[in-house]
Amino acid sequence: MVSSALHRSHAPLSLALGVAARQHGLLTWAQARSCGLTRGDVRRLVRRQEWRRRLPRVYAVRALTDGGDEAERPRQAVMAAQLALGPAAFAGTHTAARLWGLQGLRPWDGQEVHMVVPAPAAQRQITGIRLHTWDTAPEEVARTGSGLRLTTPGRTLRDLLLDVDRATAVCLLDSALHQRLVRAEDLAALEAANRGRRGCRRSRPWWSLADGRAQSPLETRVRLVCVDGGLPPSDLQHPFHDERGNLLARVDFWWADRRLVGEADGLGPHSLPEALARDRVRQNALQAHVPGVRIVRFTWEDLKRPGYILATVAGAGGGVR
Repeated sequence: MVSSALHRSHAPLSLALGVAARQHGLLTWAQARSCGLTRGDVRRLVRRQEWRRRLPRVYAVRALTDGGDEAERPRQAVMAAQLALGPAAFAGTHTAARLWGLQGLRPWDGQEVHMVVPAPAAQRQITGIRLHTWDTAPEEVARTGSGLRLTTPGRTLRDLLLDVDRATAVCLLDSALHQRLVRAEDLAALEAANRGRRGCRRSRPWWSLADGRAQSPLETRVRLVCVDGGLPPSDLQHPFHDERGNLLARVDFWWADRRLVGEADGLGPHSLPEALARDRVRQNALQAHVPGVRIVRFTWEDLKRPGYILATVAGAGGGVR
């Protein structure tokens, strides 16, 4: 608990804690002063390690920020950056994608957040913040219930596709579609809006590769290997039913002409013993009810050998057709 030793400033401290509680445990020097805390009060709180300096003139209340879950860490970092940069700043690119829950980027290293400020704005460099200065329309900035500002999913994709590689780009697009953060019919307009920006020609073909049926970056990357190798699956998340119409299985990839099922086995739920047992039951039921069906499985490790993935699909299906 935050110490109540500052008897003289107990009421101002309570006000300051209320402000911080609404801002992911953070507040500015100016906010602390407006609550009635003096310069000496703030210094004592920092000296007692009840508060810590997060960014220039931005403080974290340790009772509110320490020990939070992993998902809260980037939110705290963005709020700190907002408070340091002012009301015109908002999260963008990689940071906005993580806040929206888009899948496909590497896990955040906790070191840096990407923030956008209007192009004319002059800002000093601050450690832990990567600044981007470009024009963004007001309708392209969203606000969360806790006050975080970030680019909309569509604008986030526009900016990111100019900066990432092809496979990562398609993973992000698939994830946005799968989570219904954007609509498939909006992608052409988003691509067109990027024309004239650096990197737009390189990324232009990637928009048409998006498929919201993909449920994970591993599925997306395996699909791209197969598409590039001339062995695109005929369906994704293909359902199989028994003779009474009951769903037997929904598989990641289906090559109808090869009677071949493909599954992407990533780390996570499928690694648990109970999930593995369910997968075996499902696989046995599928093979019992669908004559001649074959099943192949791919992991993240297999992506290091795209030739192996293609050879497995081609071999299981009797060769490239």
